[in-house]
Amino acid sequence: MSTLVAGLDLGSTGVKMLVADEQGAEVLIRQLPTPWVAGPGGTTTMTAADLVGTLRELVALVDSDLRELRGDDVRIGALAVSGMGESGVVLGPDGEPIAPAIAWFDPRGAEQVDALPARIRDEFAGRTGLPLGVQVSVVKLLHLRDTGLDLAGARWLNLPEFAVAALGGELAAEYSLSSRTGLLDQDTGAPWPELLDHLGVTPDFLPPFVDAGTPLGDASADWLPASFAGARLTVAGHDHLVSAVSTGEFPDDRYHVSMGTAEVLLRVLDAPLPFDARARLAEWLINCVRHVVPGKWVLVAGVKTGLIMRRALQLVGVNDRAGRDALDAAVMEQPYEGVLQQGDVEVTGARNDDGVLRLVVRADGAGPADLFGAVLRHGNDELALLVSAMDAEVPPATSALLTGGWASMRSVQRARSEVLAGVRVSDRSQDTAYGAAVFASRLLAPTSTA
Repeated sequence: MSTLVAGLDLGSTGVKMLVADEQGAEVLIRQLPTPWVAGPGGTTTMTAADLVGTLRELVALVDSDLRELRGDDVRIGALAVSGMGESGVVLGPDGEPIAPAIAWFDPRGAEQVDALPARIRDEFAGRTGLPLGVQVSVVKLLHLRDTGLDLAGARWLNLPEFAVAALGGELAAEYSLSSRTGLLDQDTGAPWPELLDHLGVTPDFLPPFVDAGTPLGDASADWLPASFAGARLTVAGHDHLVSAVSTGEFPDDRYHVSMGTAEVLLRVLDAPLPFDARARLAEWLINCVRHVVPGKWVLVAGVKTGLIMRRALQLVGVNDRAGRDALDAAVMEQPYEGVLQQGDVEVTGARNDDGVLRLVVRADGAGPADLFGAVLRHGNDELALLVSAMDAEVPPATSALLTGGWASMRSVQRARSEVLAGVRVSDRSQDTAYGAAVFASRLLAPTSTA
């Protein structure tokens, strides 16, 4: 019998599953669109039922393809789930979902931020390691409460935690994902009581806390095919952090650059930075939160460059890989600074609290390559500000590893080499899903009896 492991990545754009063998070699990767439903003004939600439906469809697709590759007796021995932070599902007292998941990039929540008590506002960044804004989960929860959702007796699961539960696993709150909610005090590792009180919930609103990779039971959902039934389950944690783990040993002086819808620069720390440093970094929208590796913390600096690049491609009619490759080649035919005069094309929108592509074109002759080149330079300008802010708190990084879908573009590689030292590119197409598979493999590793 062939026993394999699987890593599931709940991404902002796609839900991906990577299957690997006992030696860590990739067997297959399959992907389906994340089932978001867009509403007016950028509002974006997903029902729990739609997410489970996507998981069922993806598992069935993987099962079918695996049996063709390895035979009918193929088995997934363990499965780990990673994915986006900030978004999650509220379960009612009966354990059933009572509200849709709200996307991390959904703009709602500004009124709730303004209504926070002054003490919570003042202490938020220093306590949680997060900048205060509409992206954090607790703000979306306040919005749901204020629009009529009864949170009495409810529980919160981040999306990867919900996926594990939907597969038949135990309810748990993984530390790196819980760090994205705004409810976790980074110094104590426990929920922040004042914020729980303001939300109107008790500490058991969050399930028991666990480290990434903690065994959470076996897959037992009645819709699972035989190849997945009984697989050991775990939550691998927040996607960008899991992507870093996929590379093996990760030096403290390296940036891990995860380039998806959000572009994230990540630094690993041996201890959390002090309260005041966390507050200073939050002014630049930089996080200092728990890593998926127990006993480690991370600096996480994000920009919405992937979102801006995607919208720029759509604007010029590029909607497939062939078109993207052709545009990439056209940008590389120009110098990094472009061929138009400085200021002829201006781009804004990549800052992490923005995400709205804005263009100003002041001259004739600007084509798709000029536009995309300007988008890349704008992303560099935003990244340079974040690098400078982090360098003021920790020793500068000496190298950078680019990962994610955008990292394969030569124009992106060239651009990031302008602002980051020692850039190299990952040779994996799905670093997060592979990192999750690494966590899954550890569930099957023999334990020491010494």
